[in-house]
Amino acid sequence: MKVIVVGAGYAGTYAANRLAKKVKAAEITVINPRPDFVERIRLHQRVAGTAAAAKPLTSMLRDGITSRVATVDKIGDGVLTLGDGTSADFDYAFLAVGSTVTPLPETVPVGTWEGAEQGRAALAALPAGSTVTVIGGGPTGIETASEVAAARPDVRVRLVGPSVADCFSHEALRRVRAGLARLAVDIVDDGVTSVTGGGVHLRSGTALASDLTLWAIISGVPDLAARSGLEVNSEGRAIVDEYLRSVTDDRIFAVGDCAAVPGARMACQSAEPQAAHAADNLARLVEGHKPRPFTPRYLALGVSLGRKDAVAQFTHLDDTLRRAYIAGRTAAVVKEGACRGATFGARAAIGA
Repeated sequence: MKVIVVGAGYAGTYAANRLAKKVKAAEITVINPRPDFVERIRLHQRVAGTAAAAKPLTSMLRDGITSRVATVDKIGDGVLTLGDGTSADFDYAFLAVGSTVTPLPETVPVGTWEGAEQGRAALAALPAGSTVTVIGGGPTGIETASEVAAARPDVRVRLVGPSVADCFSHEALRRVRAGLARLAVDIVDDGVTSVTGGGVHLRSGTALASDLTLWAIISGVPDLAARSGLEVNSEGRAIVDEYLRSVTDDRIFAVGDCAAVPGARMACQSAEPQAAHAADNLARLVEGHKPRPFTPRYLALGVSLGRKDAVAQFTHLDDTLRRAYIAGRTAAVVKEGACRGATFGARAAIGA
């Protein structure tokens, strides 16, 4: 049985490794546009120069799994077409291409490896007294602004978003904003209309000078699913059934950010459980059993505020927020443990 995994982020790597443990006879090939496994949840650290955020993909995959560096042009009907025009047959495939960013012109995107590399070089070249503007008031923006401010206290850092940290609630929200303030991050609750000539133009009509502007908003997904004729939602995510299979082609499992899983948010906290469940469902099918429905389950929403501080707000299983939270060094240790656990889990496919 030939299985192709498209994408080698948290979801794709986890799915490939778990399937290798579950279905010994499967010939598994992982196709990824670069030879590295990128720890996307550490890209803000890459920008600030506090983490490498990448390691050879071969070091992340179990023995027997083939990796191939290539882009995919189309997938469906048991055939995958690569960017160079060649093709490969499959019995089953896992679509795990993640999400992407659509930055405004003259900004540097944090959410891609190439953007993080560009941002790292640009930040390192900035002299003391420069101003760094981070656009995006969600978790990626908060972590980026915090990491840069902690690593470069000699530059001014501002964080711009319509309502910074509103993904949190109650005291946790106030604690996140207080943590940013302790790092001397200027918070600007406003939307951005454009970035031109070193100026960040806000909806309110204000223009802010900026020596380096980082785009920290994760939005949209690669158009592979739509381009391949798979049914997608308004955001371009592949629509899946309760077993995480494409509703267009049940030989294709879609997991992670590129999958329209009801009740799931974009996070490795979503990607790896989906990958595990999809791999298990394929193993059940191979053994002649019925697949099982997937239900998202969550524990917390957390952000790091540099290396010594963090906030983690507990959630109900359906991802609605509780009032309880932890913060400070304890939360920082927990958050770092979660980041390491995500990479370890992808490599080991724990629980199989």
